Amino acid sequence: MTDYTPIQQQAAPPAAPPRNGLGTAGFVLGLVGLVIAPIPLAGVAAWPLAVLGLILSAVGIARVRSGKATNKGLAIAGVVLSLLALVVSVLWLVVIGKVINDVNEQATQHHTIVYEVSGNAKTADIDYSTFDRNTILINTEAGAAVPWTRTVEATGFLAGAQFTATAGPDGGSVTCKVVVDGKEAKTATAAGPGAVAGCTGF
Repeated sequence: MTDYTPIQQQAAPPAAPPRNGLGTAGFVLGLVGLVIAPIPLAGVAAWPLAVLGLILSAVGIARVRSGKATNKGLAIAGVVLSLLALVVSVLWLVVIGKVINDVNEQATQHHTIVYEVSGNAKTADIDYSTFDRNTILINTEAGAAVPWTRTVEATGFLAGAQFTATAGPDGGSVTCKVVVDGKEAKTATAAGPGAVAGCTGF
């Protein structure tokens, strides 16, 4: 009688564990990029983070489709967050570019400024600004006859410019008026000896 030895089947090797690292890393980078993208200056770092997050998340999705990873939802979220971070970064660049352009235009813009003092006062002490490149100079004319006018030229910002008219000792009213590039910028009136009409901050 022949003895038969049963053949034992070998168990299949255990399946390789899912490798979810790339999709997870893409999600984290996209999230960090989206958080810092709206922050001025720091938002510059959102660009490389968002791009890298988008790449890693896309690779993570590909690994899910090939059965090598299981975190499909996290990888898709990484793609979405990375794209949002890129959009926010682009919007910030547009805004910053416009601000820089506006500042440059204002810094080089030429202005014609007309100072006027009127009223029934006979005289007034007048302080007014003139401009020398980036420097604002204060000029004073004491006891100037009213009415009075001066025209000055300026390039750049007008912030910090001053213009006041102080009625003389004989009293009366004084009115100061500033016209910038043909448009009235500011006016004020005061009456009485030593009264001050201020048109500063135009």
